[in-house]
Amino acid sequence: MPTELESKIHVESHEQAREKLRLGSATFIGSVLEINRILDRDDGELLKTGCGLRVRSITTQSGDTPKSTLTYKGVRIPGKFKQREELETQIDDADALVSILGALGYRPKIIFEKRRETWRLGPCNVELDELPKLGLFIEVEGPNEASIDEVLALLDLTGRTSMGESYVSLLMEGRMPEAGRHCEFRF
Repeated sequence: MPTELESKIHVESHEQAREKLRLGSATFIGSVLEINRILDRDDGELLKTGCGLRVRSITTQSGDTPKSTLTYKGVRIPGKFKQREELETQIDDADALVSILGALGYRPKIIFEKRRETWRLGPCNVELDELPKLGLFIEVEGPNEASIDEVLALLDLTGRTSMGESYVSLLMEGRMPEAGRHCEFRF
């Protein structure tokens, strides 16, 4: 079962992290704008149980549009960092897939944009994220807690609280979209 293991920390700025990544010989991967469509049934079963079904479309800084993805995220596994099952596949036509899933009862409930800058440091990905309404975050995703801790130390983030909540739950702040409606968070 593939799992995602990450630390997510709210920050006031990305500048210090960028500088530390450069000094730490991290590799800059790129910057993108994501459009994330979170789908669920009208009864909200997935969101209520902490699971997620996402269709993500991406535009790069240069205007390219890499393949979209379909992702299922399972319930959170207790631990120091956020960990959950994650199943993902690339798709050719995000709009067509959203229509297909809609015919099966899964409709967009939350749509949000995210600006993401990705770096690679050792076995970890470091994401510098910006979201409407929420602000700036640093996510460190890696194969184990020790490698994530090493990157957090390099970024001077040791001792900062790692958030267990998803961006979706932070955006929704406890409110569920009504049947047949959705919430949008865009820049």
